[in-house]
Amino acid sequence: MIQIRQEHQLNPVSEPVSALVAVTRPILVGLLHSIGEEYLEPHGGREGLRLKNLGRVRKSSDGDLGVAFEYAVHDAVMRQEPIISDRVATALGQVRITETEPKSILFAIEKSGSKQLVDTKRELITPDSRVLSGGRGQPVKLQGYMNQLAAAFHRPASRPQLPRSIQGLWKADLFLGSTGRDHWVGTTVKINPSRLEAAAGLRIAIVPSSAGASDAVRVDEQKNLVVCPVPHDFSFMQTFFEGMRIVQMLVARDFNMPSDSDLPNPAHREVARIYVERRDSKVSEVLDSVGVFAQPELLQTTPEDVTAALFETEQGPRTSTVLGPMPRSTSD
Repeated sequence: MIQIRQEHQLNPVSEPVSALVAVTRPILVGLLHSIGEEYLEPHGGREGLRLKNLGRVRKSSDGDLGVAFEYAVHDAVMRQEPIISDRVATALGQVRITETEPKSILFAIEKSGSKQLVDTKRELITPDSRVLSGGRGQPVKLQGYMNQLAAAFHRPASRPQLPRSIQGLWKADLFLGSTGRDHWVGTTVKINPSRLEAAAGLRIAIVPSSAGASDAVRVDEQKNLVVCPVPHDFSFMQTFFEGMRIVQMLVARDFNMPSDSDLPNPAHREVARIYVERRDSKVSEVLDSVGVFAQPELLQTTPEDVTAALFETEQGPRTSTVLGPMPRSTSD
């Protein structure tokens, strides 16, 4: 069975250790679910893997942070987090989508090409859903091309088979839009704004704001993109980044206690100690046990079984598919 697990912030961050435990748990689950089954077999599978072995079978990826940012933006739009949803609404207004509150469909293909992450609010994609490309002519219907878009990332030869107006839409990370008129636009989400690229079918770009630059939503005429900078956030976002650093350090040390120079913050060391004490236990057991140390009702986990709803090509799936809980961030 394949599940999507979404983490929703319920209360403001109060005490740092419990808040960090609450955010490191879904990060660890995301790492666990990103490992291919073939690498887990010698360790008793996903349920049998012990915490100390997580780093040995998990290869870090430069795309980890980017995928987390994509998920955070998607989740913030769906929860109507004002700092994100208001800016997305402004960006959608630039492409003439103004009806009802913004919605998001996450369509992110893991950058290593080893797996496909598709977190779809499936009910949002209807037979009448159209994707606006900014070109002339009738917008194409999104539902009929989802299979081809999912395959195009790994099969360059299939890309020319897409309509010319959306031949670059396989690069989309999100489809943002409105259920009012059922119109959507391909959206690229980049943690590094310098890597922003234009592509046929992409209309909105979401990036972190740059120091000293305006964070106003703007139109990049050269790339044919509405650029939507996200202001820096020092509440949950900071907690997320701190949690990510703690996990990265623990994974690198095989869940042995990092030195004070590795984790100079006392609260960070306390969180690390909670996991180090359980390094010989199964990851699944650790995640259950440390839940009592997490800030109560900081995060709510909502699992969704999506096994039967994965997008496949006519010849069947071309990649192994893993859906897991990607870490998310949100403001208070």
